[in-house]
Order: sequence, then structure tokens, then C-alpha cells
Amino acid sequence: MNTVNNVLIVGGGIGGLCAAIALRRKGIAVDLVELKTEWTVYGVGIIQQSNVVREMHRLGLLDAYLDAAYAFEDVAIYTTEGQQLARIPGQRLAGPDYPANVGISRRALHKVLSETAIELGTQVRLGTSVERFEQDDSAVDVLFSDGSHGRYGLLVGADGLFSKVRGLLFGDRYQPRFTGQSVWRYNFPRAAGIDHLANYQGPSGNAGLVPLADDLMYLFTTSHEPGNPWMEPATLADGLRQRLAGFGGLIGELRAQIVDSADVVYKPLEAVFVDEPWYRGRVLLIGDAAHATTPHLGQGAGMAIEDAVVLAEELTAGGHLEAQLQRFMARRFERCKYISEMSLLAGEKEVQRDPSFDRIGLVKQMLEVTARPI
Repeated sequence: MNTVNNVLIVGGGIGGLCAAIALRRKGIAVDLVELKTEWTVYGVGIIQQSNVVREMHRLGLLDAYLDAAYAFEDVAIYTTEGQQLARIPGQRLAGPDYPANVGISRRALHKVLSETAIELGTQVRLGTSVERFEQDDSAVDVLFSDGSHGRYGLLVGADGLFSKVRGLLFGDRYQPRFTGQSVWRYNFPRAAGIDHLANYQGPSGNAGLVPLADDLMYLFTTSHEPGNPWMEPATLADGLRQRLAGFGGLIGELRAQIVDSADVVYKPLEAVFVDEPWYRGRVLLIGDAAHATTPHLGQGAGMAIEDAVVLAEELTAGGHLEAQLQRFMARRFERCKYISEMSLLAGEKEVQRDPSFDRIGLVKQMLEVTARPI
């Protein structure tokens, strides 16, 4: 018999939805509240590397979205002019019938996750969050922002970088900090040669191209933005072109095609890591609420997905809740800390323009670490 029979998930992003799916597949009742009144995501893509593909397969989701995604095998690193420096073969961790890596639009991924969670019986309420909670030895009593109440065996805060649940648990102890960089993203028709993750690096910056579908790819680049300046929305296309000025090759060709500021997705990079157990009593943080980092290793969402899988496994593996959450932390803390620290290190080295930094070596190490079973 499960120690926890019903769970409240706060946050309807990737981590929250995957947790709902994983828990429902284990027979645990799930309520999910999402602050947004319109459940939308911004329209660029996401990389799901081999470890993430493995966990999405274990969640029973991979077949549902492969038709809407672009499967690829390798990661290649190039100079800013397009000369290949390294090509790293992918590992088919989900099995020989599934690709090593997947690129997918966030909208397509959200559609599969939200529809699956609801089909499995997750009770979803939009425009709602947690106002406060109180807990005892047997449950968490929750007051919602709409004035309603609920009582749950576990509350899971999957509400992202600016997590309200984290604030209710830890006060002001853990606040997101700006890393000094921002990321820019823009969609293009897929170029014929972009059938893999292509990363371009050099003294002038870092950029990449990710295939999302037969006819779609997206470009990303990170930039040093001292002081986290406000970017006027109407100037984003010009700003992105300026930050790609040091690139030749395919990136240089694409630069001239960036004309619509409304299609540029700009995001300052902020990070937070809860450097102690992510739970108190019957309230637990997962995903970005506990360990938000930068996209330099492409593993932020992947760590949230892994959190979801491990949580469902441990909640149904016997023992009392404290022991279950301790096992969850033993499987998640060091792995997520590694991704957080190495992602931040890669960004710091970009800002410093450190020519001695071995980015290729770091990528290879990360792929080896994340390929290990959780």
C-alpha cells in the first residue's frame, strides 16, 4: 500500500506534467494547479538528449510525440566559421528502436504532456495557485488562491524559477540570481545539413542550431549582458543580429534573415540551487523550483523529467514518506548539482572568453554522466 495516495502538483510546466503522468501511472490521485489562465508556452524548441529520451520512454510518452519531433543521433561542435571540431555520437539509451536525441517544439511537447496527464485522470485547474499551507504528520492542508481548500498526502512544488512553494518553504533564503548572460532564440526553415545538434563556438560567442522537424529548426545564442538591461521588444531582431556579427558560415547566412522582433525569444539567464534537502515534511520541490540552471548543457528540462520519474518510483517503493523522500534526494541531489554547476561554469567561461576552456571535453563528460542509470 502506498504511503501517499493523493498528491497536489503546483505548476503545469514540463516537470509538473511529467510528475502528474508518472504518478497517475502508479495509481496515485493527482490534482494539478497552474497559475496561468491560458496554458500556453513560448514557441521555440527544446533538446531532449539521450538520458531524457530514455526517461520519456519509461513514462510511455515517446511514441506519442516522435511524429511531431525530429530524431537525431549526433552532437557536433564547430568554429564560428563552420569548421567541424568534434562530432560526438549519440547513445540510444531508450533502446535500439528509438533515437539517441530528439528536437521538438515546446508547443508540440506541451500538447502531448497536457493531453496525456488529463487522459490519465489528472485533475487540472488553471488560473489557480497555492496561497498557503499547513501540514501535520498525516497530510498537508492547502488554501488555494481561489479560496478553496484541499488535503493531500504530498505537495509537489514544480512552479519554476520563481517558485512560490519554495518561498513558503524556505523564505527568502534561495533567490534566483542573474548570471550575466542572456539567451536568444529564433526559428528558421531547417537547413539540409542540420540533421544533428550543431554548436558553434569561438572567441566571439556561442551559438547553435537544433532540428525540430523536417521543415523547422531553431537558432540559439548566448550573450554577455552586464547589468541585465531591459530589451525593448521592437529592437530584438536588430539586437540578435548584432550579437551574431562574429559568426560566418551558416550562422552568418541566417543572420540576415532575422527580421521579425516578434519572433525573437529573449530570456535573461537566472539560476538557483537549493543546497539542502528539497523537502520539509510533506512538501517537496522538483525541477526549476529546486535547481534552475542555464541552458549551456541542454539539461534543465531533462533534470525535471528525471525528478518526476524518480519521485513516482520512490513513492511506490515502500517505507514511510521520510524514507521515500530521502531516497529521492540520494538519487537526485548530486546529479542535479553537477548539471547546475557545470552549466554555470560553461557560461562563466564564455563571459571570460577563456581560450583554455575545454567545452568539447565538458560535453563529452556530461553525456557520459547523464547516460548512467539514475
